[in-house]
This record gives sequence, structure tokens and C-alpha cells, in this order.
Amino acid sequence: MNVLVATDGSKYGRWGVDWVATLPFVEPVKVMALYVLDFRGLRGPRGPFLSQADSERYRQKEIQRMEARSAKALKEANQQFASLKLKGTARKEQGAVAPMILKRAPKRDGLLVVGSQGLDALDRFMLGSVSTNLIHHATCPVLVVKSEAAPLRRIALAADGSNASAKALEFVLAKFKPDRSTGKGGRVPIHVSVIHVMPFLKYPELKEAGRRLVEESVQKLIKAGFTAEPVCQLGKPAEEIMKVASKQHADLIVMGAKGLGEIARFLLGSVSTRVVQHSSCSVLVVR
Repeated sequence: MNVLVATDGSKYGRWGVDWVATLPFVEPVKVMALYVLDFRGLRGPRGPFLSQADSERYRQKEIQRMEARSAKALKEANQQFASLKLKGTARKEQGAVAPMILKRAPKRDGLLVVGSQGLDALDRFMLGSVSTNLIHHATCPVLVVKSEAAPLRRIALAADGSNASAKALEFVLAKFKPDRSTGKGGRVPIHVSVIHVMPFLKYPELKEAGRRLVEESVQKLIKAGFTAEPVCQLGKPAEEIMKVASKQHADLIVMGAKGLGEIARFLLGSVSTRVVQHSSCSVLVVR
């Protein structure tokens, strides 16, 4: 599987590479670390005592600083690949950050990894400002990294019956090994909490359909070798998903990019944005 990790020299970019090395992928991955230099709008200071030449010298100095930082980040990425024994390359591009990442991102069968935050505005590469853009427009799944990588023990999987949530389940089943190494020669199953959030509606048949959906997902996961449990909640989807993930000490939330639609009152499309923005753990958005 091809994986693109967007980096900007911040710790989140480094964490992204660590996450790729730590996730229990079934097949070996090929990784590219991408640093995008965005010089658009970069201007030197203006004022009555500054000449145009002085302003341009300042601008060129900033460009040199940004170029040096990109070189440092790419060198660190290559060092990470070597130490983590990842097959990967690092490259630099110039242009608008989000469009360039989308241009270089893998197709549907790959993975895009981006940090939830980045460097400051002076560097014009704020990973936090582009992550929402990417989860809405990337054609492949997007992993938004929020913390240092750790062995995947528990997954919170959101399900609402939509095609996107079905693909989220398929991603877990097809791309992740169902167990992880204990470091002592043994292996233990990865636990998945399948979460279905129901609105406050007096329709017993809707609740029953939700329970069937969750139970079917649980059985597929158990058959594949995971341990799994159904979790049915009442309330607002984003808040309940994050609440369950926190209570279960989930390492990763996996959810679809789009939901059933407005009539069904479960808009995973809007819910995924809120979860990505406010969750304390990393989030994988699948489409």
C-alpha cells in the first residue's frame, strides 16, 4: 500500500511517520514524506524607512530560512525511514499546501497521513489548517495524527449503515492484522468497539436496525480474529463517539467520511469533521 505523509518539520509530521511504522498493516507499505513550500503571499516588511530593496532582501532571507527548514525536515524523514526500516522516500514540492498534498496523495487504495497541528503561520504550512480540507477532498482514507505513535490496542469504529461506514469496517478487516505483538514472542487480539449512535426518536424499529447493524459488524470482526463489542448510544453522534473512545481508552477512531444523509439524522460527513477537530486521539477517516 502506498502511503503519503505530509510533513512540515513539526513533531506532528514526525509522529505521522512513526504511526505508519507502528500500525499493524497486513502488507508492507511504501511511504513518501512530502514537504510543501508555500511562498505565496510572502512579503517583506513595509514602512516609510524601508526601501523596496530592503523589503526584498528580507523576503529572500525568509525564503532561505524556509528552504533550510524543509531540507532539515526531509533529512529527518529519511533518517526515520532508515531507523524504522520503512521503505520510503522524501521529497519537496512548491505551491499551495492542501492542493499539492491532494495532487500527490495515493488513490483510493492508499493512505494519506497528516498532523492535526503544524508549525506557525510564519512558515505558511499549518498542518492543522489543511487537515480538514484533506478529509473532505482526498479520494483515499486520511489518518489525522494527534499524538505519538503507540502499539494499536483498541479501536473505536463508528457505524451508521452508510456505504462510507461499511468501507471503514472493510479497511480495518482488510488492512490491519487482528492482533499485535506483546514484545515477548506472543500476540494479543486488537479490541474494536463498534459504536452506533441513535437519535432521540420513538421508533423501536430504528433502534433494532441499529443493533443488528452493530452486531453484524462485531461478528465479522470476531471471525477475522479481533475481539469486539457492540456499543449503542443515544445522543449527538460526534459527542457520543468521542465519549466512548475516551472511556474505552481507544488508540484510534475509525469512521466514514460521509453518512446516511439528512433524513436519517446521522450525518457522518459533518460528524467526522467535528471528531477530527475535537477528539483527543488520532482519527482515520475512510471514504
